[in-house]
Amino acid sequence: MANLVKTPEELLLIMKAEAMGDAAFEHMLDFIKVGMTEKEIADEIERVLRAMGAEGLSFETIAVSGVNSNQPHGEPSDKRLEEGDFLTMDLGALYKGYCGDMTRTVAIGYATDEMKKIYDIVLKAQLAGLAAVKAGVRCADVDRASRSIIEEAGYGEFYIHGTGHGVGTEVHEPPTLNGRSDEILQENQAVTVEPGIYLPEKFGVRIEDLAIVTDFGIINCTRSKKELIIL
Repeated sequence: MANLVKTPEELLLIMKAEAMGDAAFEHMLDFIKVGMTEKEIADEIERVLRAMGAEGLSFETIAVSGVNSNQPHGEPSDKRLEEGDFLTMDLGALYKGYCGDMTRTVAIGYATDEMKKIYDIVLKAQLAGLAAVKAGVRCADVDRASRSIIEEAGYGEFYIHGTGHGVGTEVHEPPTLNGRSDEILQENQAVTVEPGIYLPEKFGVRIEDLAIVTDFGIINCTRSKKELIIL
């Protein structure tokens, strides 16, 4: 079974894998254009990760847009990007056996007031979740920190998954950061914080960082900008 508490060497490999994800996302901001298909987006992400030295992927890359973005684990399709779409990209490099994992949601062309509102709620929830992560904290309390913001905004029923999970040689390892977890965070674990809101027949937003648990809070391995980007 994987070590839930990571050695410094393991944490450096996770950070390197995550840095590849950041670089791929930065590249995609220049690459993405209206009319591209979700599959073309996913293929380019994977090409860039491998070009930077990734030996593979942590998981199948997710690139979903418009109404498809309301599927947390949607598969890239032949749908083409349109003005006014959200595009959610969930990606991870595998580097020397260790996984990266990050998600960013960007708007194509423009964002409606509703899109901006939902994005802002998810961002606040994600920042609150990150702020709650610390050695000795209950995983359920991290979930509560993110979830309460989404619930108070009136969108609790549309937050349909847990807030995060451990990452290492597998992209989903203990601990599990959800409301049912009785696990306690430990120093030098690597965990994701990834709240989302998924509106049926409209769109979804998820923002995910990968962070190292410390006794003073977190070291965030994910550097990519989180303010709403409109391409």
